[in-house]
Amino acid sequence: MKILKVILVVVVILVAIPLLLAIFVERDYSVEREVTIERPVEEVFDYIKFLKNQNNYSKWSGMDPEMKTSFSGTDGQPGFVSAWESDDPEVGRGEQEILSVTENERVDYELRFEEPFASTSQSWMTTSPIDGNSTRVTWGFSGHMPYPTNIFLLVLDLEEMLGEDFQIGLANLKAILEQQ
Repeated sequence: MKILKVILVVVVILVAIPLLLAIFVERDYSVEREVTIERPVEEVFDYIKFLKNQNNYSKWSGMDPEMKTSFSGTDGQPGFVSAWESDDPEVGRGEQEILSVTENERVDYELRFEEPFASTSQSWMTTSPIDGNSTRVTWGFSGHMPYPTNIFLLVLDLEEMLGEDFQIGLANLKAILEQQ
């Protein structure tokens, strides 16, 4: 009986420690990366505002050539939705919707992931002219991880993981637009 009590106390402590620790861990996260593209801002923006074009440069689009995609609405306009479904657990299933477009400046998106886990996050791409033929493009992502799952933010370096994927996508975008 005494051994059972000791085991129970140890289990309670092992469960309580991460739960207590999660109280003090940030719940919000944000990642941004940028690149300079040697093209005028209007030309760059006219390419990135179309969500279908992300399939040409996004790292995630290239992860599963068998991925099923569907679209609804008018691309480049608020309300346009791009949905995906993949058997690859790293790609999963979800959809991305254009929320707003500020011509030659910014596109805001909502990402709704369904698999491998359900979550909703915000994403954006901005363009700003450096000079007449150079444009700074910033790609960002922010989200919220509720308690107690926010404990995973201690071991998941989202800044590095997502940042690296954004940087690959931006390098692909740069190559596409500078070759035109």
